[in-house]
Amino acid sequence: MFTPAELLDISTLLTPENKIVILTHYNPDGDAIGSSLGLKHYLRAKGIPAEVVVPNDFPKFLKWMPESKKVIIGEYKRKYAFELISGADVIFCLDFNSPSRIGLLGDWLTKAKAKKILIDHHQQPEVFDFVYSDTVIPATSQMIYHFIEAMNDENLVNQDMAECLYTGIMTDTGGFRFRSTSATTHRIIANLIEKGADPSIITSNTWDTNTVSRLHLLALVLGRIEVVNDGKVAVLSLTRNELKEYGFQKGDTEGFVNYGLSIAGVKMAAFFMEDLYDDFIKISFRSKDDVDVNQFSRKYFSGGGHINAAGGKSNESLPDTIETFKKRIEAEEF
Repeated sequence: MFTPAELLDISTLLTPENKIVILTHYNPDGDAIGSSLGLKHYLRAKGIPAEVVVPNDFPKFLKWMPESKKVIIGEYKRKYAFELISGADVIFCLDFNSPSRIGLLGDWLTKAKAKKILIDHHQQPEVFDFVYSDTVIPATSQMIYHFIEAMNDENLVNQDMAECLYTGIMTDTGGFRFRSTSATTHRIIANLIEKGADPSIITSNTWDTNTVSRLHLLALVLGRIEVVNDGKVAVLSLTRNELKEYGFQKGDTEGFVNYGLSIAGVKMAAFFMEDLYDDFIKISFRSKDDVDVNQFSRKYFSGGGHINAAGGKSNESLPDTIETFKKRIEAEEF
């Protein structure tokens, strides 16, 4: 958490007169949007307006959250996003550890004269004016709740805030299944429920939204799932042509990698997908126990993230990327 002196400095910055912008990472997920909107609702409860800006669009299954329709999407409104960032007095940087993680907004953030406040749970954060970094906490949305606590503003938590933060924590913990989910996490979830977050409605709005195209793509992935490395590693993949054939939309492949990890005996799962427009491969890694996919991804696939959840990329073809991956894991002790 921020030090008492830092919290005092931050509190002096949070005024209605200051222009405040909230940024999150490229390809925003549930925690990115949940933490950003949760913080926006908190600031609003204090009488402080703020704008949420994201680099690119986010999945439809997250657009039920309060104020989600008012998120500024940089790739659609470049001029407005630039004006907001360059003219800001305070910029909250949520759920990313480096300007390079926010796409076209990164250069604008670096050049902005605003005070930059980082709240993030990824490893190896870069330098910001104020840094609250904790890799043990499972979701940035939980860190936003801790920040609200530290500001002695728990009494301001309302239903809108609770719904957004609950969604962020739920999605980044895999429905509270991941090892990083703590007793503290569950206590916060209980508090959010008491403030108006309805678990059944949030779960339905977020996860019970399958389209026929998503189920077709899932059937393809599961139909050719491969288990290698003596049954310890699962490999899943999709081609660009398959994405096009079934009308892929952003978010359709969310969680596919977890099906590989659900296989008995599997310690690590990797999902490889050709980008829809550019010639590179997106990779999602998940693992169990002490299998560190963060270091693995950093070492071999220009990525990173958490010990048990990370992302990466490859400029090789899909078949070559998978073959390279298989060779890499042979050298690792899983």
